Amino acid sequence: MTSELSLHHPRYVRSNRYDPMWVTQNQMGPNALWLTESLTEVLSLAPGMKVLDLGCGKAMSSIFLAKEFGVHVWAADLWISAADNQERIVEAEVEHLVTAVDAEAHTLAFEHGFFDAIVSVDAYQYFGTADLYLGYLVDFLAEGGRLGAVVPALKTELGDEVPTTLAPFWEWEFCCWHNPAWWTHHWAKTGKVAVDHADLIDDGWRDWLQFNDFIAPHVEGWWIDEVATTHNMLEADRGENIGFTRILATKN
Repeated sequence: MTSELSLHHPRYVRSNRYDPMWVTQNQMGPNALWLTESLTEVLSLAPGMKVLDLGCGKAMSSIFLAKEFGVHVWAADLWISAADNQERIVEAEVEHLVTAVDAEAHTLAFEHGFFDAIVSVDAYQYFGTADLYLGYLVDFLAEGGRLGAVVPALKTELGDEVPTTLAPFWEWEFCCWHNPAWWTHHWAKTGKVAVDHADLIDDGWRDWLQFNDFIAPHVEGWWIDEVATTHNMLEADRGENIGFTRILATKN
């Protein structure tokens, strides 16, 4: 990486093409482009495929998928309105490929078997840890369709105690962070999918810290405290516990 305050990344060459300030202005956590590109390292996409981007935030991942792979993307989110996302999609000149949708993950208004792939970047952990959710979601995939997610992870599943390095920063919602083995079992036990790939992204915590520190001078309001706390947490942990799980499966 060229410097501490750069968004250049030797691994994510596609992401390097995007304006760092555009990425900063539309961020909602870790770098969505890096996480999306990491997923596409194991998920093959071809022009014309129909892809659901579930929990797309401000649609950066959707725009990236359309620009880089020529797929048709439905950018679905609960918290960011479709109208706001459609403006970004038009500005990015991919309105012929990306459609913004207001959606709640449990009440999706799509035809069964409609999508060739469903992806979720830094979102699936909020709704997908329930035992029965995957069975609901895969009904929207065509036969042989792929499901891929990248989510924050704890390398070791927690017991009753939080690791010492994380204790000062711990929020109860972090209990939805799980390692690749947990996600593999969670998906495979349904019998609905075959898990093709599950791992921790190499140095994912460093990427998170690099991006967090890059955006720090540009955030406002409550984001100031959020970014400062995230920096302190990642520096204290230094990858001992925190990372990102990447998982990919095929519908049975």
